[in-house]
Formats: sequence, structure tokens, C-alpha cells
Amino acid sequence: MIYHCPICGKWCENYSQDYRNQMEMYRVKELTIIDEWNAVPIPPAPELKSVTIDPETSALLILDMETTICKNPRCTASISKISKILNKAREMGMLVIYSLTHAGSPSDIALQIAPSPSDPVVKSNVDKFYRTNLEKILQEHGIKTVLITGYAANGAVLHTATSAAFRGYDVIIPVDGMSAVVPYAEQYTAWHMINSPGTRNRATLTKVDLINFLPLETSYRHGIMNIHRNKQHKKVQGLSQKVNRS
Repeated sequence: MIYHCPICGKWCENYSQDYRNQMEMYRVKELTIIDEWNAVPIPPAPELKSVTIDPETSALLILDMETTICKNPRCTASISKISKILNKAREMGMLVIYSLTHAGSPSDIALQIAPSPSDPVVKSNVDKFYRTNLEKILQEHGIKTVLITGYAANGAVLHTATSAAFRGYDVIIPVDGMSAVVPYAEQYTAWHMINSPGTRNRATLTKVDLINFLPLETSYRHGIMNIHRNKQHKKVQGLSQKVNRS
């Protein structure tokens, strides 16, 4: 049997390679990502990095760890990890902020990681910046980096972390401190934070045992130096303004 090739315009015993390529392109155009779902290769795992946190300019966020929703094995397993980093954060005098769902109350938070009376608590949907004073709290404390933990990975963690990155904060996510009902949601969140154009330049993935803290004395000295630099910068600006006026 011979075939007429619409690409070369000739009759051939076999389709031309150009025709095959054209048909393959047409086939791909007709497929959706749902059609290709099982054929899409899994990307390589992101690297978990060791991080050193300045407690003076960093805040720990513990999101929606309410016993009413943190019932699955993956979430309950993350409590001990969050507790470990929380204890260290309190020891270092770090700002700790909690969030709740609209239906939650502070008493719902797992006892091992319960807030102290002085800890700020915000209540919102999956983006904890939305219609809350979270950004104001961070600004008032001079925070530059947020360490984000909680539930669910594909809910409060993903959306609050993304929102923080949009606002110019550096975002650190210990992957063993976030959880979801299914592992894929955690996997997707990790991939998104490192690959999304809105977050990849601000996000770092780590795990609790890879988190270190600057010694308090070092952190304090850094703070004093920054204050001194800011004062010097203001003096220079003032002199510049006087020169411009004259």
C-alpha cells in the first residue's frame, strides 16, 4: 500500500519522517496534562540545606496545628519535630507566632507545642497574611526571615510561605515540620517552593536537625552594628539634604 504524504506531496510506501513528526505534534497538542498524568516523570528531589538562623531577625511560625484537624499519622508525627525547634527558638528568645483556622482557638493547638500567653496568634484562611496583622507584627520586630512549620503543607504552609516570599521575607521550611494527609501534597509543596518563580529566590528547604542558631552574643553584636550603620546612614542622608538645600 502506498500513502500520499501531505508534507512532501508525494506518494510513498511509508509515511515520511516529517509527516510522522507532524502527527506526533498534533497528538501532543490534543493531550492535556490529565491525559499525560501517569507518564509525567517525577523531578529530582530538592536538596535539603543546613541553615543558620539569626534569632534577632527571624520568627518561627506554627500554622494551624489544631488537634481537631491534626489527626492523621503524618501530622501527629510532625509535632515532636516542631516541638524540638520551638524549644530551641524559645531558648534563643525568638519571636514565635501561631495561626488558627477560622474555627480554631488557642486551646485547640497540640499541647506539646502550645502557645505561651505572650505569643501572637492570627486567624485566617490558608494565607495567614490575609486580613490579619501578621505583616505588622513581623515589621514591628524587625523580622527578615520566617521559619514556617505546620499543617497542611499544601494549605497554610504553602500559601503563607508564598505570601511571605512575595513580601520580601526569606522563607525557611523544615520539611519534617510540615505535613499533609497524603505524601504527594508535601512533595508538591516542596517542589513548588524551590521552583516557582515567585518563591524560588527566597525559599530554602531544610529539616529540623539541620537548623542552627547564631549565638545570642553574636546576634546581639550584629544588631548593634546594624543600628550603628543605620544611624550613620541617616547622618549621611541628613548632610546630603543640607547640601542639596544650600
